[in-house]
Amino acid sequence: MQAPPNPEFLRRAIALATENVLSGAGGPFGAVIVRDGQIIAEAANTVTATDDPTAHAEVNAIRAAAKALSVFTLAGCHLYSSCEPCPMCFSAAHWARMEAIYYGASSADAACAGFDDDFLYRELRKDSAERKLLPTTQLLGAEAWASFAAWIASTNKIDY
Repeated sequence: MQAPPNPEFLRRAIALATENVLSGAGGPFGAVIVRDGQIIAEAANTVTATDDPTAHAEVNAIRAAAKALSVFTLAGCHLYSSCEPCPMCFSAAHWARMEAIYYGASSADAACAGFDDDFLYRELRKDSAERKLLPTTQLLGAEAWASFAAWIASTNKIDY
């Protein structure tokens, strides 16, 4: 059974986001990962500080939590984010097997502040031919399948 959300963890994520802006360290995003009522990891956005476009607060927190727990899945953990996670961060939380996401500001709020994640959400709801996102084209599908065939046949893989 999923534990009820704790607003104090979300307040911490919001405080991290605000501190990040006021210190000049990065964007207005903070994230906290909680398991069994305890903070496992917390992080702020470090995109500009690290020149890493994937260094969103949620991804940074996921990386820190996985390292702190020495695991590659975060089952049983909850993500508290100062803002609705962008599609990348939502996907990262999904792949980390998080139990739940709680967020403060919406993607529309982020768009008002100049972070147009809402555009990505709208685009992803469209058929691929109608999207204005990066064009994607599959090449060498049969050749690329070889790595999956090797995975399926492998006896020393670690399923995830």
